[in-house]
Amino acid sequence: MHQNTEKLKPKKTLSERLNTKYQLVIRNEENLAEKSTIGFTYARVLVISITVFLLVFVGSLFLSRTLLAKWFDPRHAQIEANKKLYELALKVDSLAVEVDRKDKFILNFQRILRGDTSSGFEDPASHLSEQERPVTTVGTMKLAPVDSQFRKEFEQSDLSLVNLTAAKNRELQETFFFSPITGFISDHYDIKKGHFGVDIVAKTNEPVKSIADGTVIMASWTQDSGYVIAVQHRGSLISVYKHNAENLKKVGTFVNAGDIISIVGNSGEMTDGPHLHFELWYNGNSMNPEEFVTF
Repeated sequence: MHQNTEKLKPKKTLSERLNTKYQLVIRNEENLAEKSTIGFTYARVLVISITVFLLVFVGSLFLSRTLLAKWFDPRHAQIEANKKLYELALKVDSLAVEVDRKDKFILNFQRILRGDTSSGFEDPASHLSEQERPVTTVGTMKLAPVDSQFRKEFEQSDLSLVNLTAAKNRELQETFFFSPITGFISDHYDIKKGHFGVDIVAKTNEPVKSIADGTVIMASWTQDSGYVIAVQHRGSLISVYKHNAENLKKVGTFVNAGDIISIVGNSGEMTDGPHLHFELWYNGNSMNPEEFVTF
């Protein structure tokens, strides 16, 4: 009779088995006192297990691609090498462009120091035909007598000279420059007379010092100025030292402020005694050295 009763009991479905509530009781081993109870179902246990597995899987995948990639990913070294190679290629390209610009700037500056302002500059419209060239009428325009007189007076006044010491010189005025040499100034800066520097009379064989840190971009001999040395400083500033008896630094040499770069002399045709002709150029414009350097 008991066996028949068991056979007549209906079997539980999968849903009923998963949702059947169970209780886990924790007792003290000595006195069997109940400490705590935990209620659960198989469905809840299954959901928690799947969630923990997914979290562990995602965390492991993230770590294997980031922090642990160099140990578990065989392609990590190649990928990092490719990234560095790409960054180096970009830097080399930018350096090549910058070097090319510096070379052109130095060549043009050397032409200016030699007095050769015609070579190395090409007319942008030289390759165009007569019909394609732009028509220039400024040279053929005739001004009224009043305008001509006003233009003549303006060109003779100080207003015709661009005052570059107003805005651009603020950065230079905040910088300390060493004196290239100690002496007295025999000829001051005068842009009207084409004198783009100052002449400092000093004793023969006196050392000439660099006014600031920089790189020598020119160290050669010219017919007018004799031995000339030029130093490129930061901020597009260039200092020029002319009529030297000897240049002590070569092109490409880095010099610190106060380093001896040449010896005072009397070389070149445009000189009348031992002195240093000193010039300052900022962004391609000549500056009055007396505004920044104390001689």
